[in-house]
Amino acid sequence: MATTAESLWEDQSAFEYDYELLRTTGVILAVVMFVSGILIALSKKCKCSKSSNSSPVEQPQPPKTEVPAQTV
Repeated sequence: MATTAESLWEDQSAFEYDYELLRTTGVILAVVMFVSGILIALSKKCKCSKSSNSSPVEQPQPPKTEVPAQTV
């Protein structure tokens, strides 16, 4: 009569991976992450979505103060 530990090992040895599904899922996830990474990288550099009010050219510049010359 087989003990419960022996029957447990028999069940695990019968397990087999579905390598085709694993490979297909891995490729799909890699493509999705690659494309989303490219989109994130390009979205940071695109300036077309900013409004014209936030343009650095139109913002008033603070007045420049002159530093007096130091005497020794």
